[in-house]
Amino acid sequence: MVYRPNCRTRSALATVALIVASGCSAPPRPDVPGAARRATGLSNAIFFDTTGGPLDLAGETPETLTLPQAVRSAVTSDPKVQQALAKVREAEADADQARLWPNPVITFVIGLRRKESAFINASLTEDLLAFLSQPRRISTADDRLRTTAADALTAVLEAIAAVQVKYAAVQADDAQLLVLQERHKIIEQLLHVAKARLDIGEGTRLDVLTLDTERVVLEADIADRQLLRTTDRLALARLIGQPSGRTDWTLMPWQAPNPVSLPESRWLTTALTRRPELQSQKWELAALGDEIALARLSLWAGSLVGPEVERDPTWWEGPSFQAPVPIFDWGQARVRKARAARIEARHKLTDVRRQVVEEVRRAYATFAQAHSALRKTEAELVPLQQRRREQAEAAYQAGESDLATLLLAEEGLLDAQLKLIDIQQKLSVALIDLQRSVGGSGVAEDLVRGAPTTQPTTRAAIHPPGDE
Repeated sequence: MVYRPNCRTRSALATVALIVASGCSAPPRPDVPGAARRATGLSNAIFFDTTGGPLDLAGETPETLTLPQAVRSAVTSDPKVQQALAKVREAEADADQARLWPNPVITFVIGLRRKESAFINASLTEDLLAFLSQPRRISTADDRLRTTAADALTAVLEAIAAVQVKYAAVQADDAQLLVLQERHKIIEQLLHVAKARLDIGEGTRLDVLTLDTERVVLEADIADRQLLRTTDRLALARLIGQPSGRTDWTLMPWQAPNPVSLPESRWLTTALTRRPELQSQKWELAALGDEIALARLSLWAGSLVGPEVERDPTWWEGPSFQAPVPIFDWGQARVRKARAARIEARHKLTDVRRQVVEEVRRAYATFAQAHSALRKTEAELVPLQQRRREQAEAAYQAGESDLATLLLAEEGLLDAQLKLIDIQQKLSVALIDLQRSVGGSGVAEDLVRGAPTTQPTTRAAIHPPGDE
């Protein structure tokens, strides 16, 4: 005999199907490439690689490696960026899964009695907790998806900052090596002069020995700088996705950035609005708020509800409900744990906010002071040391001063030139840190141009649910 549900049963099943369908709204799809484009100014640089990157990117590295080329190659090839994008895909799958009900469980029992008709019992049950908690589970999964999207943008910014800092280090290595090599040539010229003066009886062997010692010391310094230059270039080659490729590229010459004219408060306001690390913490806080509500519903874990039919010997049907009796465990421990996790997240958000403020202020102060030191060194220190060295050389050639005076002047000029290069590198790193501290170079450029620095988003994006 085939059981056919009556009108009331069919109506109940249709209602359940309608409720299931209502929970299947599409999850958010964060636009990580678009967010990266707004934050960094890079277009068509972020894409998800599903095959795993090769050891070296295809194509040859150009002989002249510009900073924009290095940045684009780094973002395109950085494995950490791809790992972050993969986590976004995982979170998207979790958001899709949260919109699905668990499969119902069907139970079918046929009992056989001797010399009597068989009885049949059938039931179709669904997890009641899944029904009650689905809105919160969807909200939690969506918040975690937004969190991973913010983390992916953070990975992009970190990759850009790393390659920019290393590019500045290689620029400094090249400049310092040129200064040392130029001084080595000068010392060799002075050594030649000292030997000539010794040959005609106007010099001393001590002068020749001193200059020869200075030459050897310089050669050791040059070798040390060459080693540092090699290691920095190898690191830069790895960052641009060519770890086993060439490292003899020519870099663009260093250019002084413009001074910062906006007050520190503007940079702080922008950073507290646009830093993806803060957005990530806020969405995590919102997700933990939903988890508190889920913990309250946990007392219904194991509850089953659904229709049941039985024939013994006649047919009857009706609803079936099974639920635990909350005598010992009504979810109190789970609620306390969820609340503690949310409190921890609040304090972590405070910690991140404070770190952001410190990073902005430190980068702002470093950039301003480095810019002032650069002007002072370029306009006064280096020209003064150059004139001192020229006068000391002229006096030594004329026999009016000893070699020690000339070497002191030469040492002073070298120190001034190396100091200038060091300040240039610090200025570049400070600018990189300042741009990174507000959420990327694109955000910093919008701020300097006076363009709106807040993202076109709702209030919930700045203060997501659960953050109040």
